Amino acid sequence: MDKPKEASATASAATVGLRGVVAASSSIGDVNGEKGELIYQGLNIHDLAKNSTFEEIIFLLWNGHLPKRAELDELKRNIAANQELAPELLALMRQFPKDAEPMDSLRTAVSALDFYDKNSKDTSREASIRTATRLTAQFPVIVATLDHLRKGEEPVPAKPELNIATNFLYMLKGEMPSAEDAHILDVALILQADHELNASTFTSRVVAGTLADMYGAVTAAIAALSGPLHGGANTNVMKMLLEIGEVDRVEQFIKDALAAKRKIMGFGHAVYKTEDPRATNFRRFSKEIAERTGDMKWYEMSRKVEETIMREKGLFPNVDFFSASTFYMMGIPLDLYTPIFAISRISGWTGHILEQYANNKLIRPRAEYVGPRDVPYVAIDER
Repeated sequence: MDKPKEASATASAATVGLRGVVAASSSIGDVNGEKGELIYQGLNIHDLAKNSTFEEIIFLLWNGHLPKRAELDELKRNIAANQELAPELLALMRQFPKDAEPMDSLRTAVSALDFYDKNSKDTSREASIRTATRLTAQFPVIVATLDHLRKGEEPVPAKPELNIATNFLYMLKGEMPSAEDAHILDVALILQADHELNASTFTSRVVAGTLADMYGAVTAAIAALSGPLHGGANTNVMKMLLEIGEVDRVEQFIKDALAAKRKIMGFGHAVYKTEDPRATNFRRFSKEIAERTGDMKWYEMSRKVEETIMREKGLFPNVDFFSASTFYMMGIPLDLYTPIFAISRISGWTGHILEQYANNKLIRPRAEYVGPRDVPYVAIDER
């Protein structure tokens, strides 16, 4: 007997977008939307942002505890030893169209990395840690290299003595960044490292659940992150701020946009019912850079947008909103915001893939069928 239409509609509404559906058990991270709390392996994100480094977070997400000094030093050595790109990969990247979207180029380059790892199909923990280290080390190198190649410039080699955040800014700009900018990016990488079963992380676990190799799972995650409803929101936030142009134009612009039912990126969240704790940190960074550079415009515009959206819609900013002005004032190209997200999130993706491999079961949900039934077949000449 068919389900009543009313019951089907109710069930569909309850599970649309898998909202609230628990799809996996994990010890890596947790989001408490009611409290606005984010933890990695039990540690609060605010404590980590204040006291930790991105390299420590990588170890934490892979191993379940913060590293001792010797463990951290070993991880740093292994990352430094894996930063050089295969000559064949670099040759392939030189052929990418110069106007290609950086996330598309990153996805293709990471997929190609599989060719140059003879042990890529080994999903044991030991081999997977080696692959995770290689991916984590090469993501920032690939992104910085892609930016230089599309401008007709030669890539800047990594400095093995630098941490990931400092190295990325050095490779991107060809000069050592300020200590302040390097610190802000380091914390930004911490803030974006993991966020439970977001779209890209869930994608990585679904692919890993088939026992596909880590390169395939990460390539799929990059594709998921590239969508504007996931990783691309902060780029669109900055485009909006540039479109508005001045602080005194903010309120009317937002009111007109809302009246036209235009989506304002960077506000609201599928899980958080209060302020995203990552937004709290990025708001502070946006203000710090503005004060340090003496140009308050983008921070003040962001605050005005935030105030207007809160008054008109009651929505809190999410991680994307203040990260937009933060990265812009650091001189980072708009279309690299999402690749930087990936440079951070590779730590979380690989952590989840390691967890999936360790206790694997194929992820195979069901769909509620809402189409017709018992439709008779009609021969082609009688249709």
